Amino acid sequence: MRIYRTDQFALPLPAGHRFPAEKYRLLAERVSAFAADRMETAPAATRGELLHAHHPDYVDAVLNGALDAAGQREIGLPWSPELAERSQRSVGATVAASRAALLEGCGVNLAGGTHHAGPDRGSGFCVFNDIAVASMLMLAEGRVRRVLILDLDVHQGDGTAAIAAGEPRIFTFSMHGARNFPFSRVDSDWDIDLPDGTEDGDYLGALERALPDLFARARPDLVCYLAGADPYRGDRLGRLALSPQGLAERDRMVMDACRRRDAALVVTMAGGYAVPITDTVTIQAETVRLACEIFGAGPTNR
Repeated sequence: MRIYRTDQFALPLPAGHRFPAEKYRLLAERVSAFAADRMETAPAATRGELLHAHHPDYVDAVLNGALDAAGQREIGLPWSPELAERSQRSVGATVAASRAALLEGCGVNLAGGTHHAGPDRGSGFCVFNDIAVASMLMLAEGRVRRVLILDLDVHQGDGTAAIAAGEPRIFTFSMHGARNFPFSRVDSDWDIDLPDGTEDGDYLGALERALPDLFARARPDLVCYLAGADPYRGDRLGRLALSPQGLAERDRMVMDACRRRDAALVVTMAGGYAVPITDTVTIQAETVRLACEIFGAGPTNR
């Protein structure tokens, strides 16, 4: 099982910016304590790969520094050459993890899950849509016949839904907070809205009821899982109330479902904005540890 990291590539932000960029370094350090021999530096997605999901004008604006002020405001991150490279690496990590998953059962991106980026724009801290690029690319290369995008970030996957619309080989599923961002949405193939304050029992019950029908409808060779930590009760942008134990059980349910159905699994970290950010890191490290346990015969260097 391969685990791809992007934290070595700088993401310069103004002092006090609310995006928790340090999360990625802290997560890589935590994961290296139990899976260092599985970790690799993420490759950069090429322009041609990005064009599988994004319009050429938008891709070129990001890569060449021509993204206007309005576009930068919608993303919520200031443009820099480092932002462009980091975004390419985040997509490249999910592409590489997809290829690894199809060979080995599972691949992990310690970043990714940038599901608000649409065909011609970024949004909500998302520049390029790594999951959509990887899904479209795996189909174009003939590696898979059908893909399930299983989005359990607390925010609805509007950009992914927009990119995948009209592509019947990709099934998009999003279970998220009903009253959270984005406030103007693009329908997934299946959306489940959850009320503020939803706790472990109701959340896990809704997921357990959905999974059999979801796999029956999607019939995936590849599952792209957005394992957001932001349904956590301590997340400042979340509005739901899951415990760390509930989130770990959620991850195990998804991973077990993929194993039982012989579907390759790509895991991305998606959102997480807890205070302190180490709570998010602990939750996401457990996601990776479970993937190692279920797909990779357990951590190898405890």
